[in-house]
Amino acid sequence: MPELEATLDTIAHGNDSGPELLVALIDALRPAHADEAGPAHARLTELCERLEAEPALRLGLRDYLLRMVGARKQSHLYSDTGIFDGTGFFSELRQRLAWKLLPPALNDDHFRDVFGLAFHHADDGDWIGALDDALWLRLLAALEATPAPLPEMARHPVHETLESLSTLSHRLTALGLDLHLVRVYPEIESYESPFLALSAEIGDFTRAYHELLSGHQPQREDARQALVLIAQCRDMLTRIRKRAPETGISIRLTQILVRMQQTLRRMETLLGLLESTGPDLRRQAVGFFKELVQADNRKYSLREVLGTHTSLLALRVTENAGHTGEHYVTTSRRDYFAMLRSGLGAGFIVGFMALLKMLAGKLSLAPIGAAFVYSLNYSLGFMLVHMLHFTIATKQPAMTAARIAGSIQDIESGRERDLDTLAALCVNVFRTQFIAIMGNVLLALPTAILLAWLWRAGTGAHLADPAKVAQLLHDLDPFSSLALFHAAIAGVCLFLAGLISGYYDNKAVYTRIPDRLRQRRTLRRLLGEERLDRVATYVGDNLGALAGNFYFGIMLGSMGTLGFILGLPLDIRHITFSSAFLGIALVGSDLALPLETLLISLGGVAAIGFINLVVSFGLALLVALRARNVNYRQWLPLLGLILRSFLQNPRRFFWPPPDAPAAAGAPEAPPKIAGEKKAAS
Repeated sequence: MPELEATLDTIAHGNDSGPELLVALIDALRPAHADEAGPAHARLTELCERLEAEPALRLGLRDYLLRMVGARKQSHLYSDTGIFDGTGFFSELRQRLAWKLLPPALNDDHFRDVFGLAFHHADDGDWIGALDDALWLRLLAALEATPAPLPEMARHPVHETLESLSTLSHRLTALGLDLHLVRVYPEIESYESPFLALSAEIGDFTRAYHELLSGHQPQREDARQALVLIAQCRDMLTRIRKRAPETGISIRLTQILVRMQQTLRRMETLLGLLESTGPDLRRQAVGFFKELVQADNRKYSLREVLGTHTSLLALRVTENAGHTGEHYVTTSRRDYFAMLRSGLGAGFIVGFMALLKMLAGKLSLAPIGAAFVYSLNYSLGFMLVHMLHFTIATKQPAMTAARIAGSIQDIESGRERDLDTLAALCVNVFRTQFIAIMGNVLLALPTAILLAWLWRAGTGAHLADPAKVAQLLHDLDPFSSLALFHAAIAGVCLFLAGLISGYYDNKAVYTRIPDRLRQRRTLRRLLGEERLDRVATYVGDNLGALAGNFYFGIMLGSMGTLGFILGLPLDIRHITFSSAFLGIALVGSDLALPLETLLISLGGVAAIGFINLVVSFGLALLVALRARNVNYRQWLPLLGLILRSFLQNPRRFFWPPPDAPAAAGAPEAPPKIAGEKKAAS
C-alpha cells in the first residue's frame, strides 16, 4: 500500500517523536469497515514482511515507538483506561455525556491521550481484536529482530508499569476501607483486611523490582504472594455479594464493587506482564494491547457505564422478586387450591374496583383529576388485595421469571445435569398461572354482573348506558380495536411493577427501615412496643409488594390520561378488569348480546390475558438473565421437552399430580418422557 510504505519511509528517515506518524500508521492499517478484518490482516501481514525484509525500516520503527513512548507518561493508560473513576454513578453519566458532545482537551505529555488519538474510531477494538494473535506476535518479533542494542528509554515502560501497579494498590486499599463496604461487611474491620495486606505486598514488590532495574538486587521479586492476596480479595468481594440479600445494595456500593473488581483484574494483568519474559511476555502484551484498545473505544460510552453499574443492582432487584416468585410456584394440590382461593379473592375485589372505575367515569373531572381518581382506585385496590393475601394472576410472571432465570443459571454453570428440573419448573409455573387466572376471572365476572344488577335494581338505571356498553365491547374486540396493543402496555407496566417491588425490598433491607421504625419514640408511644414491632416487621416484609402495587395502580390509572395529553393511543387492558367490564356490559345490554359479539369479547379477554402474561414474563426473564450474565442456548431443546410433556400428559399443565411434593419452591421430577435425555443434550 502506498500510504503504508510512505509512512514507514518517513519514520525510518526521521527523528520524530510526535504522535502524527503513529496516527498515520494506524490509519493505513485500518479497514474501511470494522467487521471486515480481511483487509487489515493483509495490511498487517504486509507490514511484517516489510520489517522482516528491511532492517532499516524495523530499526527506525522500533526507535520511533520507543522515543514516542519514552517521552510520555504511560501510567494513566495502564491504571485508568477501562476502570471507572471515583465519581458517583450519575456524575459518571453526566461526564461521559459531556465528553460525547465535546471531548476533553488532549495532553501530548500523556501517552493515554496519544493512544486514544491513534485509535480514534469507536470500532477500532473490533478489527484489532479480530486479528489473530499470531500476527501481532509476528510484528513484535520483527521489531525485536535487530542487532542494535535497546536504548535506555526501553526501561521506561517497566517503571511506568510499576507506578501504575502502586497506584492501583493504593486505590484498592481506599475502596476496601469505604464506609459503604464496611457497613455491609463489618468483619473487614475485625480481621486483617486482604486489601491492606495486598497494598503492603505490592509496595515490597515494586521496591524490589526498582532495585533490580537499578542493579542493586541480583534477582527479581516473586509475585506469587501478591497473586494469592488478589485471590483472597476476590473471595471477600464474593462474600459481600452473597450477603446482599441480608444487607441490600445501593448504587454507590455497586460502583465500589465494580471498581474493585476491575482494579483487581488490572493488577493481575500488570503483575503477569512484569513476571513474564520471552514469548509468554509477548502473548500477554498482545492481549493487554487489545484490552486497552477496546476499553479506550468505550471511554465515552453511556451504554457501558449503565450496563456495568446496573448489573449487580438488577441482579439484587430480580433476586428479591425471585424469592417472592417462589411463593407463586405451586406443586401440591393443597397449594394449587390455595392459589385458586387466592385468585378468587382477588377477582371478588376487582369486581368492586371495576364498579368504582365506572362510577368515577361518570364524574365531570379534568384529565389530571380523572387520572388521580383512577390511580387511587387501582392502587388502593391492589394494595388491599395484597394485604388480604390474595393474588392478581398477571403479577406472577414478573416474580416467577427470576425464579426460572436462577434455574437456568444453575444449568449453565453445571449445577444441574439436564433440563428435567427446568422443564418441570416451567410446567409448574404454567399450571399456577392458569389456576390463578381462572380464579381471578371466575369471580370477577360474576361479581361485576351482580354489582351491576344491584345498581340497576337500586337506582333504576344501568351502570353502563348503551353508548358505554358499545365502548366496553369495542375495547375488548381484538380485531377492530387496539386491545392487544393496550394489553402489551399493561404487560410492560406489570414488568415495571415487579422491578419496583424488588427495588423497595432491597431498599427496606439496605436502609434498615424496620429498625428505624422501631427507634421512633413517637410511634412507640402511640402503638406500644409489641404492636410497633409487628408493624415494623410487616413493613420490612411487605414494603416491596405494597410499593409495587401502588405504582402499578398509578401506571394503570394514568396511562389513558397520558395518552390523551400526548395525543398518542396509550391505554391499558388487563384480563381481570376486562372480564369485569364484560360482566357490566352484559347487564347493560340486559343480557341480550348477540352470540357472535359475546364470543368475540370472550376471545378478546383471553387474548388480553395472554399478551399480559407473555410481555411481562418475557421482559422479566430477559432482565433476570442479563443481570446474571446468562446467555442461554438451549431454548429449542427445552421447548421441545415441554411440548412432548404436554402431548404425553396434558393434564399435568392444568392439574397437579396427587403425589406432588409440598415444597412450593421445589419443582417435582417430571415423569420420564422418551427422548428427554437426548433432547436435553
